Amino acid sequence: MDRLEVLIQRCYAGLDADQLRSEVLARLRGVLTVDAAFFATVDPATVLFTSAMVDEPLGAITEQFIANEFGQDDVNKFAVLAGGRDPVRSLGQATKGDWGSSPRYVELMRPLGLGDELRAALMSNGRCWGVLCLHRETAEAGFAEQEVQLVRRLAPHLGEGLRLGLRPTAFEAREPGPGPTDHTVWYAGGPRVGPGVVVLDTRLRMQSSSVEADHWLAELGSADELPVAVRSVAARMQLDQATARLKVRTRAGDWLQLQASRLGDEGRIVVVIEPVTPAQLGSLLLDLHGLTPAQQRVTELLLRGYSTRQIVERLCLSPHTVQEHARASFDKVGVGSRRELVSVLLRGSASRG
Repeated sequence: MDRLEVLIQRCYAGLDADQLRSEVLARLRGVLTVDAAFFATVDPATVLFTSAMVDEPLGAITEQFIANEFGQDDVNKFAVLAGGRDPVRSLGQATKGDWGSSPRYVELMRPLGLGDELRAALMSNGRCWGVLCLHRETAEAGFAEQEVQLVRRLAPHLGEGLRLGLRPTAFEAREPGPGPTDHTVWYAGGPRVGPGVVVLDTRLRMQSSSVEADHWLAELGSADELPVAVRSVAARMQLDQATARLKVRTRAGDWLQLQASRLGDEGRIVVVIEPVTPAQLGSLLLDLHGLTPAQQRVTELLLRGYSTRQIVERLCLSPHTVQEHARASFDKVGVGSRRELVSVLLRGSASRG
């Protein structure tokens, strides 16, 4: 078995996102030359970064890297790769060899002594679950076509591995404690913690944060740095001048929604960090279980209480097709009935699988 086949197999070894990324980056260097790498998980609905594993010297420019990705015109943007026909492309291919036409190369990579870069959107079932950026030193040749093809072959397996690593296991049936409120939920790490608020200045430096926000920030990253997820959603808000959102899973297995919006006329940004229940995950939860778009449409109606006949009429499908989609959804979620499906997807009970 060659090294690439071993890499592909490891994508299905039940590793979480951090374990998979660490192992892939280590093993990938045995397959091709990589002098620096950026490997991030993303919210598939927005392709905003939710966590990142970064090699030096890139770690020193993570802030600028994110600002370029979400606030500057450039080639090979990850969202464009994820939505295009080819999710893997090198800087040399995108610029036809003119690296200097890329602001990212001129302003960020060249000063670090880096040259060509190879970018990949890691897709699974039509959704992007992560992004990978590999770099070569200036002295090295650019990425050859066979190297691009190698990463193109690996990329969908990485996407599937990241999806599998994010499948929810933390939402378990719990007895509520005394005094629950409308703004708190049970989460995997222990007691209830409600929404938190972070205030950033125009340069995305933290000015203040609530006690609840401090708890969630610690779950999302190191204590002395603004987590990648917070910085990404704030950078997108600055670009679009509109509210930006993403969903992210914490180290403890809880799910959060981050929402960034403008605070007054001074250019400051407020980021609300709020825990979400399984039901609030919406289509993301169905994506995590690998349901196809057709299976999702049927499942969403099942969860809303529609009968088979009503689904047939609503979606203009045959009863047989509806039943086939329902059975496939049950199998993927690991349940045997509509009742169990509702229990797992809306109430957070553990599935049999």
